[in-house]
Amino acid sequence: MRETWRRPKLNIDSRVKRKFKGCILMPNIGYGSNKKIRRVLPNGFTKFLVHNYAELDLLMMHNRKLCAEISHNVSTLKRESIVERAAQLNIAITNGSARLCSQEDE
Repeated sequence: MRETWRRPKLNIDSRVKRKFKGCILMPNIGYGSNKKIRRVLPNGFTKFLVHNYAELDLLMMHNRKLCAEISHNVSTLKRESIVERAAQLNIAITNGSARLCSQEDE
């Protein structure tokens, strides 16, 4: 696993500071993306974090632009109800199949 990026010490002899060829590049403002497409997913939607059943109703009028993403701390039972309600409202969910386990009665 790669280490997280850390800003190097920029002393007077630093090759990174002097931007030598073959050294790591410093993050600059020029590497940013366009503001209109900054948080847009490849499918054209923007993510909206959903924690409960009621927050899903906020997306009813914006289902062409926004898609729901179920928060990580939502239980399995509530996830199932959110996924069912999203199917009724025709709302896309990015992680709809996450942590949904089918229970079989024996």
